[in-house]
Amino acid sequence: MTAVGRAEVVVGDDGVARCAWGASDPEYRRYHDEEWGTPQHDSTVLFEKLCLEGFQAGLSWITILRRRPAFREVFHGFEPERVAAMDSADVERLLGDARIIRHRGKIEATISNARATLALDRTLDDLLWSFAPPPRAEPPVSFTEVPATTAESTALSKRLRALGYRFVGPTTMYALMQAMGMVDDHLAGCHRSSANSGATRDDASSGVTPAGR
Repeated sequence: MTAVGRAEVVVGDDGVARCAWGASDPEYRRYHDEEWGTPQHDSTVLFEKLCLEGFQAGLSWITILRRRPAFREVFHGFEPERVAAMDSADVERLLGDARIIRHRGKIEATISNARATLALDRTLDDLLWSFAPPPRAEPPVSFTEVPATTAESTALSKRLRALGYRFVGPTTMYALMQAMGMVDDHLAGCHRSSANSGATRDDASSGVTPAGR
């Protein structure tokens, strides 16, 4: 990768400009290019994203990405019906599985969140997207323009908690909004930005990592 200081947008050896957080690691690059900021409406995928954002709390996102295949295996592809059927014996078994994040509260929350999802009177897709903010008029130029929480993420957090969901704080929910493409926080110089116009390393500027990543 080529970068200048603490660049926010870097140009890789493939000549593509990316948000700096998604440029240094191959798995991050794939996630940045193919998933982050791309609108997602599949309720099973959204349930997975919601749960994994909860597991990420206090950790780096790359830690979650590298363990995602194991998470998908032990949580039955994040199919809510199958996850909801898991019991205390499953929790104890997963606490001994070093391939995932062995946090009792987060494992139990994934199961209870599946049960909360099955109890909804609407699809999870419909529920989550009902909190979508208006699209940005212009993409952020710097990650200093990207919030950690918003009124919408706070309202979504409050609603999910009222429905029985756990590990769904406002910051985690804003990271979910980014991950599911409800908001698009790719920087203006990034090739994924809606305003991209062929940015190069000269577009880079100093800054910080986006919320949740």
